[in-house]
Amino acid sequence: MIIENSRIKRNCLSGKTVLLTGSGGGIGYEAARAFVWLGANVIIAEINEDKGNNAQQKINKDFKTDKAVFYRIDISDNKQIDELYDFISERYGFLDILFNNATITPLGAIDDVSVEQWDKSYAVNLRAPIMLVQKFLPDMKLKDQGTIVFVPSSGAAPFMGAYEIFKTAQVELSNTLEGELEGSNISVYCIAPGLVKTLTAQRGIEKVAQLMEISKEEFYSMNEAHMLSAEEAGVGFAVSVLYAKQYNGKEIGAIQVLKDAEVFKYAKKAVKTSNNLLFENKDEINKHFSNIVRVYQEQYKGWLERNVFERQWVLRDFKKTVKKPAEQAKTILNSCYEGFLREDFEVIEENKYILIALKDYYKHQYKLLQRYEKNDKKLKENSQIIMEWINDIEFVISFFQ
Repeated sequence: MIIENSRIKRNCLSGKTVLLTGSGGGIGYEAARAFVWLGANVIIAEINEDKGNNAQQKINKDFKTDKAVFYRIDISDNKQIDELYDFISERYGFLDILFNNATITPLGAIDDVSVEQWDKSYAVNLRAPIMLVQKFLPDMKLKDQGTIVFVPSSGAAPFMGAYEIFKTAQVELSNTLEGELEGSNISVYCIAPGLVKTLTAQRGIEKVAQLMEISKEEFYSMNEAHMLSAEEAGVGFAVSVLYAKQYNGKEIGAIQVLKDAEVFKYAKKAVKTSNNLLFENKDEINKHFSNIVRVYQEQYKGWLERNVFERQWVLRDFKKTVKKPAEQAKTILNSCYEGFLREDFEVIEENKYILIALKDYYKHQYKLLQRYEKNDKKLKENSQIIMEWINDIEFVISFFQ
């Protein structure tokens, strides 16, 4: 396991109990394996009996333990959640970690997805996490300890509305809960896996790519720098709870956790800073880096040329997202690029946060575009342009993880 190559101590979660929904396969299964390696008792809450039983047997056999326990449940059913609470209370006494991983992914245009599919998505992707919180949070409050984790999605995307709308709502659920628990020792945060080639994800991507009129290969190529394996994402999920207080109230990604915990020195071209790796790829990095600088300078110039009201709105929106004024961000970005050109990579290490923040800003712009652009042709063209900006940044920062 990649977690064995980290600085994380084995069995450091010994005595803790984790409820991990949707963990019979894919990322959830890998997270369950990592949790058991960390020493936790793991309830594999899964609707598919074959997958659940196989996961329990394989994990326990691999680690010569009985810490993985399959519990069959349809989390959209209130009664079954009540029964799950009783099972955990009787067997373990207290639930330390509630990890809301389960999901279903209805795909298609808003008007093509049936109301029944919308209802089911709501029941699994939003209502179930709320019900689970309502069952287990009171005990956490009594002991003034615990961790609650949500696994939302990144935001509105064409042909994924019936999935994205309820998954993104988990972010607001997490933020609200964190505010209500302020001052307590209960941590609440969101974690995203990134793009992972699980069987379920590949099926969904095939359908979405077809609806976007691009090939599956083009879709993956657009997002290559942001992809993880199921094991990498699952380990990121499990290890994140060790940093629960640090992540409280935040939205994080599995990649960030792997970096923070120094887990796995990625085998891909784009993950660990290495002088040799950088030298070998310097021309390619320069192509992407120079694009980032050029695009931002053009945008900044355009913002300043707008009328006073538009300019103020854009600059305020930028500062809100990036946490830096646009002029200061331009200075830092130029400094990073100049450092790269003179092979002073420490400058980039110190200031790469501006690249990450700029990527977040472009993702914010992408979401706004999907919301307000009504012309289908312009929507497709401009969406592709913004994705290219994001991909340029992801390519560059991937060499400095």
